[in-house]
Amino acid sequence: MEADYVIVGAGSAGCAVAYRLAEAGKSVLVIEHGGTDAGPFIQMPAALSYPMNMKRYDWGFRSEPEPHLNGRRLACPRGKVIGGSSSINGMVYVRGHAMDYDHWAESGADGWAYADVLPYFKRMEAWDGNGHGGDPAWRGTDGPLHVTRGPRGNPLFSAFVEAGRQAGYQTTCDYNGQKQEGFGPMEQTVHKGQRWSAANAYLKPALKRDNCDLVRGLVERVVMEEGRAVAVALADGTVVRARREVILAASSINSPKILMLSGIGPGAHLAEHGIDVVADRAGVGANLQDHLELYIQMAASQPVTLFKHWNLVSKAMIGAQWLFTGTGLGASNQFESAAFIRSRAGIPYPDIQYHFLPIAVRYDGRAAAEGHGFQAHVGPMRSPSRGRVTLRSPNPSDDPVIRFNYMSTEQDWEEFRTCIRLTREIFAQDAFAPFVKHEIQPGADVQSDDELDGFIREHAESAYHPCGTCKMGRLDDPFSVVDPEGRVIGVDALRVVDSSVFPRITNGNLNGPSIMTGEKMADHILDRHLPRSNDVPWVHPNWETAQR
Repeated sequence: MEADYVIVGAGSAGCAVAYRLAEAGKSVLVIEHGGTDAGPFIQMPAALSYPMNMKRYDWGFRSEPEPHLNGRRLACPRGKVIGGSSSINGMVYVRGHAMDYDHWAESGADGWAYADVLPYFKRMEAWDGNGHGGDPAWRGTDGPLHVTRGPRGNPLFSAFVEAGRQAGYQTTCDYNGQKQEGFGPMEQTVHKGQRWSAANAYLKPALKRDNCDLVRGLVERVVMEEGRAVAVALADGTVVRARREVILAASSINSPKILMLSGIGPGAHLAEHGIDVVADRAGVGANLQDHLELYIQMAASQPVTLFKHWNLVSKAMIGAQWLFTGTGLGASNQFESAAFIRSRAGIPYPDIQYHFLPIAVRYDGRAAAEGHGFQAHVGPMRSPSRGRVTLRSPNPSDDPVIRFNYMSTEQDWEEFRTCIRLTREIFAQDAFAPFVKHEIQPGADVQSDDELDGFIREHAESAYHPCGTCKMGRLDDPFSVVDPEGRVIGVDALRVVDSSVFPRITNGNLNGPSIMTGEKMADHILDRHLPRSNDVPWVHPNWETAQR
């Protein structure tokens, strides 16, 4: 059990790193606690609510009681399966905004500005605009990760975009191209009607090579010898040795947990659990961030929503059509229109995201009692609230303690109230007049700041985008955990390459940025890089004085 590189975690970033290292001729062992992704629950896009609610595929993490959300414990699904969270997520593909990455570079992640990361987004993509237009010059066409768009056949998808235009907002043909800001089609990691996870895109092709293999097991710790990572110890007693490096890609929850179990983290916290300190790094587990969102739900006056399929017979027919032909409603995640807008003048780039869905339903699969309806998922992009992941015990089988500390600043509350009021304005446009019956949630009687705050406390949900717990930064920053090449500060031959290294959360869904991070970290490991891009992204010319 030995290889040049041992990768912990077969998720979004880990699969990409494995693929690129194996492609370069290095020997690679990937360790994954979860099992196979075979079967329709994962591979059928429309079945997305199933795998993230199944213990077989999900670590099943929950937050500690959130003090600002009525003490609720929020779900924090993480994929326990090959492909990691890319095998249980909503398949929405968002690169993030150019200014997100420029902020990374400014905050200490040198070499991670937008000009540096755009070539990696292009390298990883096999983009298919699917006849809906787009920004081909900004996209990649021959990478491993297939990105496409749903058919957008339901009239509500175009009504959402038209309503945004009527409300005075920009439209965009490609939010992953030059212009993120505006209303337009949403993209998904789906290929020929199948979920195109990191396992399908990267890991399975890598495993076809003689120099890449998969090991099943629960990681207990990284084995350190004289300040150097030399192996990974598994719960069954197996030791997997690394001739060159150990690479953590175990998620923003499990990567800091494994570091702490290995003696790398806040010294006093490790000492509390009887763990010998190898490197005292205060930032391990800190800087935890996430996106929160609300569902603004409307009852429909026409039976044009997906609710007509919310019965066993229709679901069986959709499943059968997908199983035999790979087509039909089962072949899309149903997130087919989107928007990124700014909440007020003076903000240079979008700080609110919308997913539009032509049914009123929750992530756990429960439909609204009203029947026919539709909803916009909305939430702020850059909350100043920060949480932390800590050890519950020195037992590797115990879940870590996850405290997001959601909604801990006044800015959070102001932004969420704005999200609700702006969404109501969009649904009040003429484009929705033929479809709107009344507001289901929050309800027309919920209007004042106090009433909205009560609704937020009770109904805000995680968008499942945790990140930031092994922050990438400069060596002189005491809260940096890794340097800009992913190397853990204070030890040798150990890297972290997943979303835990994000200095700050990016706009939108994190699967795309996580895969990009794996792609770029692989080049750092191989001591190579792609040339920087000269492309200039679009910024609203009147952002200083206008909200739209």
